[in-house]
Amino acid sequence: MVRSIRTAQGLSQGIFQESIQQLNKDFQTHQAQSLSSQNTKKMPAGQRGRPAGVKNKRKGRESYNIYIYRVLKQVHPDTGVSKRAMSILNSFVNDTFERIASEAGRLCKYNKRHTMTAREVQTAVRLVLPGELAKHAVSEGTKAVTKYQAAK
Repeated sequence: MVRSIRTAQGLSQGIFQESIQQLNKDFQTHQAQSLSSQNTKKMPAGQRGRPAGVKNKRKGRESYNIYIYRVLKQVHPDTGVSKRAMSILNSFVNDTFERIASEAGRLCKYNKRHTMTAREVQTAVRLVLPGELAKHAVSEGTKAVTKYQAAK
């Protein structure tokens, strides 16, 4: 009885060791296949890299930085702006845009319209911006729309 238990334990240990060895072999062959699938060999100089004439495309983040800078230079040509201040101004413009756009969208929804026109945006500006600032924004917006339609 004791001998049969020891034999069973030896058998199970043998099977266990064989399965571990098989797993190691499988893992090594898998690694070899994945390494061979990658281009580890050096390619000739003419075939490496991007094709001729293809430029490196940068992933640009959309921001209002250049527009803020242009307006600053129109108003104060000799004044600069720090990176942190530019980040704050960019966040401010994004927040204001989002508020006006969502208010204009709500106005379209209330009036059962499917198209947001300059009228909805103008009304949203009047609702979102306070007093004198709203008046100046409306006049600048009207001027911009008139200029755009004239150029069209």
